[in-house]
Amino acid sequence: MSDNPGTKVRNILLATTAIALSVAIFIGSSGNNSSSLEAQAQQSVDLDIALTDGKPTLVEFYADWCTSCQTMAPDLAILKQKYAQSVDFVMLNVDNPKWLPEVLRYRVDGIPHFIFLDEQGEAIAQTIGEQPLTVMTENLDALTANLPIPHSYSLGQTSQFNPPVNNKKTIPEDPRSHGV
Repeated sequence: MSDNPGTKVRNILLATTAIALSVAIFIGSSGNNSSSLEAQAQQSVDLDIALTDGKPTLVEFYADWCTSCQTMAPDLAILKQKYAQSVDFVMLNVDNPKWLPEVLRYRVDGIPHFIFLDEQGEAIAQTIGEQPLTVMTENLDALTANLPIPHSYSLGQTSQFNPPVNNKKTIPEDPRSHGV
């Protein structure tokens, strides 16, 4: 083996580069794993802010024990990075009783459960269960373009219904009496 000065410099440069890359990878991976549910929940936008800041929002109902939620977490981390400027991402843990009103309001009966909110904070669509990255990307592209969400159960506008309060007995005890 020759002691060529060019070879020594190249080897030192390669070794230095390898060490620098190893340190960078270590530092990058030793912090919060941004694809974990816990890390994403900590970085999530507060629901009250998302409902009032004029940006469309994706609300995710999840639980730490949910294997489907855990499976989707890396894809959602990618989406959150891609759409960070144009979409609010809100995560609500169904095991936290604080979110029971929202669980009831949006009729969450399976997780992960995603609610797509328009710029005014109105629910326009939802999906339930694991969704492929391509499907979620197409849905978020449509959300940011103010188009119908292509892969969802759509939610139509409804009228507010408040049943009348009537203290009088309007239903006869015996249905055969016909109100007599």
